[in-house]
Amino acid sequence: MTPNFCHHVRSAWFLVVVCLVVVSLPGAVTFDPLDPEGQIMIRWDIMRWTGDGYAATVNIINTQQYRGIRSYRLGWKWAKKELIWVMTGAQATEQGDCSRHPTDPPPHSCSLTPTIIDLLPGQPYNMQTANCCRDGVIAPASLDPKNSVSRFQITVGNTGNTNTTINIPQKLSLGSPGAGYSCSPLKKVLPTKFPSPDGKRNTQAFVTWNATCQYVPNLAHPAPVCCVSLSAFYSPKIVPCADCACNCPPKSTTPGPHAIAGTDQTCIAPNDPQALQNALVVKKGTKPPSLFCTKDMCPIKIHWHLKENYKHYWRAKITITNRNLQMNYTNWNLVIQHPNFVNFTRAFSFTEKPLTPYGDIANDTAMFWGVKYYNDMLMQAGPQGNVQSEVLFAKDSTFTLSNGWGFPSHVYFNGDDCVLPDPSDYPHLPNGSSKLRGGLALLACTLMSITVCLTSLF
Repeated sequence: MTPNFCHHVRSAWFLVVVCLVVVSLPGAVTFDPLDPEGQIMIRWDIMRWTGDGYAATVNIINTQQYRGIRSYRLGWKWAKKELIWVMTGAQATEQGDCSRHPTDPPPHSCSLTPTIIDLLPGQPYNMQTANCCRDGVIAPASLDPKNSVSRFQITVGNTGNTNTTINIPQKLSLGSPGAGYSCSPLKKVLPTKFPSPDGKRNTQAFVTWNATCQYVPNLAHPAPVCCVSLSAFYSPKIVPCADCACNCPPKSTTPGPHAIAGTDQTCIAPNDPQALQNALVVKKGTKPPSLFCTKDMCPIKIHWHLKENYKHYWRAKITITNRNLQMNYTNWNLVIQHPNFVNFTRAFSFTEKPLTPYGDIANDTAMFWGVKYYNDMLMQAGPQGNVQSEVLFAKDSTFTLSNGWGFPSHVYFNGDDCVLPDPSDYPHLPNGSSKLRGGLALLACTLMSITVCLTSLF
């Protein structure tokens, strides 16, 4: 080998190692192959100048296909000593020290590092803006495009009031319960144009700043939050979620709440009705249990059951179980990868939409969500803490029941990757048969359906 060749090899290996280290760093932005262009965009449009600053409209725009924000928290650091005189459509969590500005009314916030949250629904008209007041909920673009934008208006003082004297806010951050994003710096871009209703005239912002925020799983959750269990009509074996899939359960088996290692949370046994009743009726000043105690300790469990095998079709049943004793999941969504989604026929109780980020190259992914006013809210753990639907597929030449083909390859709940069992544990066909039909299938299906109804909810 020539010295130059060896030098190139060493350089290539160095780049590979650097890339692996960067990807493994906590908080590193990860590429999402199911949503390669999905992101949150922050658009800051300065609409007019004031005596000591400017008035701006700030938009938080979600272009992600299946990942929403439950309750946004937008933060930044002022470049100097700016302050917020007035806000509509949102509010700062802290007023800060406004003693240097003894005005009536006082400034909305004098904090050097403000954190902004949305208002609750039902605010007085003079406190609202368009696309505000949903308690910070920003829906995925493909699920609910009308609610994929949140907006507020802000009047900033103690800063410049020309294009050349204003300062760009720094260290932008975007967070939410159960969500973490890494944001680029705000930078100046071409001013946003606003067409008139008749489309004959455009107005534009004086100045526009843009930033993009990418979802980072490690910032959102230090551990997985969902897992998958499996069963099939042709096998008596029910494959549970992997042990310790999200956390390890407490060792104690006594009744009542138990501390969850490494957290400030507690769990209760799912077969302890008195503890469940106490958890659902929270007394003032007490901290309620967080989860059911299970071997996998996941707040959400997805169960996939291969239910029936017809001549030209096959059917599966999906059950989503909420074990979180403190949360209702409103407008949840489920993303599933399976090679037969190209032949997907129908979902009976969920709404379905194919996800095709690369056109028709790989049509193997679908997104499901609840039917409005029927099962779009997944209630907290307890008798109402589950939703379910059956899904029907047409067969083609690739269909088989061998080697776990009938089970999904990836499952995501509200954008988070769920832990699947080890493939070696999947239910196996009896006697190696790949075309189980007739009376044996019907009998097995009936027996398994009874068993699955009892086991898939925990």
